[in-house]
Amino acid sequence: MTALMPAEPPATRWLLPPASSADDDGLVGVGADLEPGTLLAGYRSGLFPMPVARRGPVGWWSPDPRGVIPLDRLVVTRSLRTSCRRFEIRIDTAFEQVIAACADPVRPSGWITSEMETAYVRLHELGWAHSVETWLDGELAGGLYGVAIGGLFAGESMFYRRRDASKVALVALVELLRADGAQDRLLDVQWTTPHLRSLGGFDLARERFLAQLERALRVPLPAVFG
Repeated sequence: MTALMPAEPPATRWLLPPASSADDDGLVGVGADLEPGTLLAGYRSGLFPMPVARRGPVGWWSPDPRGVIPLDRLVVTRSLRTSCRRFEIRIDTAFEQVIAACADPVRPSGWITSEMETAYVRLHELGWAHSVETWLDGELAGGLYGVAIGGLFAGESMFYRRRDASKVALVALVELLRADGAQDRLLDVQWTTPHLRSLGGFDLARERFLAQLERALRVPLPAVFG
């Protein structure tokens, strides 16, 4: 089963530069706004917003290479598989708690500003942003959030309070994206890190990423995000 797209918000008033115009650091431009229509236009064109410096102005990014996790290459070790059995998975029951935990300013290299937090909560209320949560003993133990547009899931951030809780959320997300057998879904993680590489993260040249993105946007939304 697949889900219908949420209602489209008003179109952005900004003309975002093409992803191919990024500089060597992947920065396309600075400015615009974080209205729902602007965010969706950015993701659909291969961009994502992130401050250009810690808590600085918002930049729009298109790194080359681009980090993805191929859905058939997720690395699930035996110990992680055991951890998966410990947690309860919930979808969209605590989005604001998840993004608040991801935005905690005491986290090393924290980058989520209050403006960004507010913008993604709004996007969630409109049905475009989602959280995958891990619960243990009735408490939120970890999770992740991102934006789902058709077959694209643009992962933004994750957190954990219990060992492996964020990894289990990632395993659950991949299983949800694969559950109905739809082809060409794309899990974007922006930049790969050693942690993401250990889980199957992979670098794609920008040109290949944009080609995969175009296909993914034509794929139906997974029912769980409907």
